[in-house]
Amino acid sequence: MKASTVFVVAASMASASAFAPAPKAPQSTQLNESLFKKISNLDLWAPVSDSNDYGARGKKVLKTGNLTDKSYVPSGLTKAQYEKIRSDNDSKKAANYQKNVNKAGIFQDYTEFYLKRGSEENGSWLKMPNRGHDMAKTKYDWSGETNQTPGWTGIGAGIKKRDAAKKGKK
Repeated sequence: MKASTVFVVAASMASASAFAPAPKAPQSTQLNESLFKKISNLDLWAPVSDSNDYGARGKKVLKTGNLTDKSYVPSGLTKAQYEKIRSDNDSKKAANYQKNVNKAGIFQDYTEFYLKRGSEENGSWLKMPNRGHDMAKTKYDWSGETNQTPGWTGIGAGIKKRDAAKKGKK
């Protein structure tokens, strides 16, 4: 055979093998962990795992923006006065949040509450007017015994007319 024939046969073999798929090793279809476990282990909050804990807002960098020359300033106030008002509001908000964070985890002992309201086994607390509930104290005496009701309600006017009518009948 001629050398050119050998060269053509070798070239055609090389080009044919270049387009043939490469042999692959058999892949295993077995999962190392279950699909649910793989999905449930995707922890998207890992870098900031305590960001939703109670009181975490104190750790975040939250601030009111700075006023510039183009910022809104209410009429009648200077820029310095408005900045002072905004900083006072920020400090009030932070103090209120901290006050609520300090109250976290403080609970009323149910056993003490149960005994204080008189919840014995005989159920006598069910006959009480409030049925063992803690009652809220209001600003005014709405019972009508001391006539401390506010004038804007119109309740006092009806009492005065009724009292005047009673005096007239006697």
